[in-house]
Amino acid sequence: MQRSTGNGVLTPKRREFLKLGAVAGGSGLIASRALDVSGAVITPPYTVPYLEALPVYRAKLPIELSPPPQEYPHADEAGRDRHQAWNRFPYQKTYSIIVKQAMHSFHPHLPTQTIWGYDGKCPGPTIVARIGEPVIVRYYNRLPRDVNSFGSPEISTHLHNGHAASESDGFAGNYFSPTVAGPTLTRPGKYYDCHYPNAYAGTDRWPDSAGDYREALGTLWYHDHREGFTAANVYKGLAGFYLVFDKIDSGNERDPSPTALRLPSGVGVYDIPMVIQNPKFDAGGLLIFDQFDTEGFLGNKITVNGKVSPFFKVASRKYRFRILNGSTSRFYDLVVRRGNTDLPFQIIANDGNLLPAPLQATSIRIAPAERIDIVMDFSTIAIGSELYLVDRIVQSEGRGPESILNLAGNALMRFDIDRTAADSSRVPSQLRPLPEIDFTEVAKRRAFRFKRENGVWLVNDEVFDPEKVSFKVKRGTAEIWELGGSGSWHHPIHIHLEEGRLLSRGGRPPSPVEAGRKDVFVLNPQESVTIYIQFRDFVGKYMMHCHNTIHEDHSMMVRFDVED
Repeated sequence: MQRSTGNGVLTPKRREFLKLGAVAGGSGLIASRALDVSGAVITPPYTVPYLEALPVYRAKLPIELSPPPQEYPHADEAGRDRHQAWNRFPYQKTYSIIVKQAMHSFHPHLPTQTIWGYDGKCPGPTIVARIGEPVIVRYYNRLPRDVNSFGSPEISTHLHNGHAASESDGFAGNYFSPTVAGPTLTRPGKYYDCHYPNAYAGTDRWPDSAGDYREALGTLWYHDHREGFTAANVYKGLAGFYLVFDKIDSGNERDPSPTALRLPSGVGVYDIPMVIQNPKFDAGGLLIFDQFDTEGFLGNKITVNGKVSPFFKVASRKYRFRILNGSTSRFYDLVVRRGNTDLPFQIIANDGNLLPAPLQATSIRIAPAERIDIVMDFSTIAIGSELYLVDRIVQSEGRGPESILNLAGNALMRFDIDRTAADSSRVPSQLRPLPEIDFTEVAKRRAFRFKRENGVWLVNDEVFDPEKVSFKVKRGTAEIWELGGSGSWHHPIHIHLEEGRLLSRGGRPPSPVEAGRKDVFVLNPQESVTIYIQFRDFVGKYMMHCHNTIHEDHSMMVRFDVED
């Protein structure tokens, strides 16, 4: 059995890993670090826009697993901890996802090339879950051991914003392959079973009911979280959507229940998840990646659901678009444009959580790992019209966007209105109320500083070590955290296990779009945010980190443990 040291310091072993991370995908050639240092621009082949349809997925179907899942790991399973929620949330469905190498076409004018994908897809399949239906997802690792490309063939899958026990959280040190085990596992394995309760947070306090419906989750995504290689592995294709419904957001626009919102429904029909990513292609059209640029990584093309400049045919009715920024370092400022006019839409969720009420808007700003759900109504626009999803961000460095906007923008995809369709959906004036904030439960206040020193990204002057506990929190309590940035960098900070509530940004109240429950908190340069966060239901090891995944891989991550 092989094990990595796994700490955040650039040890000789870690430098060896990072050397692998600079190889050009599919070509077997080392990506040119010299080009990046000199400032030369790599020009990829020109790609004619709107040649291919936007890929949209229906829900992945459950299957029966063999051998059946169990509380403790099977002999062929990686050496995880026991499932601590096994008896509280007995699984009702099981899924199999095979992580493997496959060929993918980003665009007809680019060569078909190697990616890593969940079930060999880019993005991975969409899992649709329901509150009250716990599931097991079995992740098989069938990646090649010999990597002639960037990335690491060991994996640890994180359900982003999932409220799950630590052994199913995708901890960065829990990476595995059939021959390698991370430092927080006891052995390698062919697969890893994750147990997702699909329960409202805070169920400890609601033992005789389904829980507090105000704590529901909605638009989640799963991605690789291998320590030191999260950026490369996610960039290479390891990301997919996981959607959760309940009696409020029921996924049925014809739902007769008085509790149902009846939002636009039908995953892959009128409810469309879209991940926006920012790959970089060389002059021959092959995917390249540079993990040595510790400021961040920007590409030279933008994809939506794995395609460069796709089109999407829509009916003249309402659609729900679940927009995920799955990029390594790039921010977006998005509008839906017809001619020279930016059209209005309704923001219904931020970080996948329904807001108390919809917000009217004509633009959205979205940082890496953030999700925003919008409802776009095409019913007043003539059939035959063309609309465009346009990004107006100005960003030339991985450290973050500039304060100005490119008002002309860059079109990412086209909407073609080509038919009529019945529409039973609606967007009510009230969506999901927020739980009360109980300051009497606050047990501690903490401050965290995110900064760079000697090319290494630090949290409170520490480098990440998956075996080192930076601090401990007590289950059943709440805390107030102040997250502060430094220098001219932007940091989208993600906290595992629990969502937080933004109390203030730079000493001011949060904007309406940030006033809901969130799991990503963007630190602008020299800015601090204050959040309220609870720790409920589960114990074990969790993480907080910057979701500019280059920063994360270069140690801007911290382990905290929840204890009774």
